[in-house]
Amino acid sequence: MSRIFYHIFSNLLSVFSGRKFFLHVLAIVSTYILVISGFDWFYFVSSQTYFLKVTLFPAIVLGGILPIIVPLVLYAVGEFISNRKISITGLALGQAVILGSFISSLYKAFTGRLEPNLLNTINDISHQFNFGFWENGIFWGWPSSHTTIAFAMAFAIMSIYRKNKVVLYSSLIYALYIGIGVSASIHWFSDFLAGMIIGSVIGLVVGDSFKNLLSSKEVLVT
Repeated sequence: MSRIFYHIFSNLLSVFSGRKFFLHVLAIVSTYILVISGFDWFYFVSSQTYFLKVTLFPAIVLGGILPIIVPLVLYAVGEFISNRKISITGLALGQAVILGSFISSLYKAFTGRLEPNLLNTINDISHQFNFGFWENGIFWGWPSSHTTIAFAMAFAIMSIYRKNKVVLYSSLIYALYIGIGVSASIHWFSDFLAGMIIGSVIGLVVGDSFKNLLSSKEVLVT
């Protein structure tokens, strides 16, 4: 299980290096546009329907539990049946969760964005950020950690199973459900979009890294 930290520091740097840096800029610019255009507020107010709340609420719970359970289960199953690919997939997902959580929390610590008030659809607070450090904690705000982690997991597993259409589609559907689900409740739409972009970058970096581990035949336990 120690291999969950395989190249984690170089992967962390890679998430912000080269052309991938401009995807972070894209996440920031897209948020700015969605905020000043009023789309964030419009989307929030429009999504406060009983049907959407019932349909999408499980995303909050699933997005918090599955990132813990799935990597552990996959790794345990892979070890039990001696399937190296499944074990490495579990490790890759675990690192994707770690980096997704760390990077999104780091952004939140500096942006301090206020979360939607589900009891108030009158006063527009979608534009309120508290820039600085730790002005609004790291559990709410921009970007959405639920979305970042979900897309990091999805793109990590998609990188390893590129030829498996069932895995590709199911992973993408899962990530979209989590992201859209939280965007209609505890996050703004731009939080979701930024998390999708940043999480996808993390997933691709981690997935490619562990795909190299898979082909290298290195032992998993050190």
